[in-house]
Amino acid sequence: MSAFNELDQATRTELEAAAFRRLLRHLDDNKDVQNIDLMILADFCRNCLSKWMVSAADERGESLELEAAREYVYGMSYSEWKEHHQAKATPEQLAALDARQAKKDSQE
Repeated sequence: MSAFNELDQATRTELEAAAFRRLLRHLDDNKDVQNIDLMILADFCRNCLSKWMVSAADERGESLELEAAREYVYGMSYSEWKEHHQAKATPEQLAALDARQAKKDSQE
């Protein structure tokens, strides 16, 4: 059995891409998981993934619009996803997000 770092670069890239696509399918299958909950627990959300894709494209000298990246990540337009799947953040969620951010700020 090979260690991941012993695989050739092309195979590693393919495995990473497959895992990313699986993450997107998992998020799509769990639309009830709100972005704010992801931010509170993991410090990233679907929007972060979209922005990271745009950043990766920029690093490669490619142009990728944020809305196009969001459509890929969300599987639909961002406005459509918000309309059908995004609940209004509760005061508890907002407080938890603020507390997480304050903790991060204090560690910097």
